[in-house]
Amino acid sequence: MNKTIAKILTAFIPDQQKKEKWRDTLVKINLADVTKKGVAEVVAGLIPHKMARNQWRGILRYGALKAFKLKNFLKKNKQIYPEHYLAICAIAKNEGTYFAEWIEWHHKLGVEKFYIYDNESTDNTKQVLAPYIQSGLVEYTFWPGMKQQLPAYDHCLEKHRLDTRWIAVIDLDEFIKPVKDNSIPEFLRRFEDFSAVEINWLVYGSGGAKTKESGGVMERFRKHSKPEDWVNRHVKSIVNPRHVFSFIGCHEVARINGLTVDSHGNVVKKHFRDREPQQDVIRINHYAVKSYEEFLQKRARGRARALAPRDLGYFEWLDLNDIDERESLENAALNQSG
Repeated sequence: MNKTIAKILTAFIPDQQKKEKWRDTLVKINLADVTKKGVAEVVAGLIPHKMARNQWRGILRYGALKAFKLKNFLKKNKQIYPEHYLAICAIAKNEGTYFAEWIEWHHKLGVEKFYIYDNESTDNTKQVLAPYIQSGLVEYTFWPGMKQQLPAYDHCLEKHRLDTRWIAVIDLDEFIKPVKDNSIPEFLRRFEDFSAVEINWLVYGSGGAKTKESGGVMERFRKHSKPEDWVNRHVKSIVNPRHVFSFIGCHEVARINGLTVDSHGNVVKKHFRDREPQQDVIRINHYAVKSYEEFLQKRARGRARALAPRDLGYFEWLDLNDIDERESLENAALNQSG
């Protein structure tokens, strides 16, 4: 937004500090993008069916001319074979302490490339990522601004459409865990005829931890929600970048062609909020809150998709500790030995 317009809109705010804060915020807003999204919302809002509405929302946000050019580009380059089979795209801010565990976990399970967008981190993120960048495992992009989650995801799709067969789009507090397969690529090879695969959450709680302690996230937090809990209906997507336009939100994509399936291979016909969660083939361990201290740090970092911070109710909502996975593993071992 133009600085002059930002000054006019904030002129009525009496507190100088708040005025400057809002001016800085408004200047970072792309009016053209906001207008395009507004038009997409109005037109898509006329479509009664939720799945069709979401699909058209994404297409309209992408733009008709841009979509036409993309289809031509993909047609001309359809013979190019991707360098990687599976990559991950993520945007993060001040999460340096969590990167090594997250990268090592997914690399061990078959992720060949990480496209990391750094949203103005002031911690040790760059230092932690340095050896991974040097080795070529991580491609690092400094990505400033507010509400940049979807713009970063869409930039990643545009830049790497020809570079990788699949892109998983997840956050630093999400760990993909195959249950029936030895790796994520082994799971994905069954879905190569589809444009996207949606994988459900399994939310892990704080386990009663008040402060941040030593050890990795997956080691420290072992209690999770009931698999059937409503919150676990949320999904994240692994997509074929040659078959999708852009992300509708952080969970779903607008497809160019093809179909989206769930982890059982069923074609998705209902919105994820209207489907029962599946975690028996593959799941995403979602460590949304961690300890209360870490939740407060997460809250202070701000949100990737919204200007307002998370309220304290977010902790209560996702601090779910119904099942101790250690007991579940012990019971499974006993059943096998019996």
